[in-house]
Amino acid sequence: MTAFNITWTVKEDEAGLLREFLRVHKKISKSALADIKFTGGELLVNGEPSTVRKHVRTGDEVEVRFPPEEVSSHMDPVPMPLDILYEDEHLLIVNKPAGLPTIPSRYQTKGSLAQGVLSYYEQEGVHSTFHAVNRLDKDTSGLLMIAKHRFAHSLFSQQQKVKAINRTYLAGVKGLFKRLSGTVDAPIGRNEDSLVERMVTEQGQKSVTHYSVVKEIEGNTLVSLQLETGRTHQIRVHMSHIGHPLLGDDLYGGPVDQIARQALHSWKVSFFHPFEEKLMNVDAPLPQDLQQLFGNMREQ
Repeated sequence: MTAFNITWTVKEDEAGLLREFLRVHKKISKSALADIKFTGGELLVNGEPSTVRKHVRTGDEVEVRFPPEEVSSHMDPVPMPLDILYEDEHLLIVNKPAGLPTIPSRYQTKGSLAQGVLSYYEQEGVHSTFHAVNRLDKDTSGLLMIAKHRFAHSLFSQQQKVKAINRTYLAGVKGLFKRLSGTVDAPIGRNEDSLVERMVTEQGQKSVTHYSVVKEIEGNTLVSLQLETGRTHQIRVHMSHIGHPLLGDDLYGGPVDQIARQALHSWKVSFFHPFEEKLMNVDAPLPQDLQQLFGNMREQ
């Protein structure tokens, strides 16, 4: 299987040990460098094989050949249409439809987005496995970021840890708000009486959700939401907690007579692209079932 390669030219302030160039300036982790050394990767400076102890100078060309990736043996590629909103050699951003799980489970082994992406990789000659930067519940639609190789996944994961990837969600919720915007700061933990349900509890983890009213129609509200934390079911739990459960979300008390799934959509994402070295903004249009409830969205 073909490996992923990347080449950089050393800038004046990056000269020094190759190890420091790769770890500090290019954010390659210690474990990734170990993989390169022991599992078939290679480091080259000006075309010559090198070790991390080599000194690099301004203008030197450093090439990193990452080890080949193996596709997970438990995931078979499954052909399916993908709504691709952005793609380059490092990143794929897909608009996931509701009803499609991100990855296979023991209850649904066929027909996940991951398997569709693997099939797409086979067709396009991309030699990689599935690296989800974020995940969405099966019944949540919208933007899902997928790194095309382990190094890209590492860089985007580092961004997530410092909250440098900003996501905005749209949710259709029951009722009308007294305030046009607000914040829900309430800890979330497991409901011990359920295998899947979460709840607001003093014993839970700190959870913060910001909301803003977008549109009101027929006694319901379309809200945009941004998360400071990323707890399981956070939006669903917090909206239910303040008396505005998501439409279609029977797990958390939402009415099920207007939409056949939880009315939640991953709408926008903004991030710094570490390879293109620029700020990126991508948005996914409101899906048809939410359009039927709230009409077409204009840019906010």
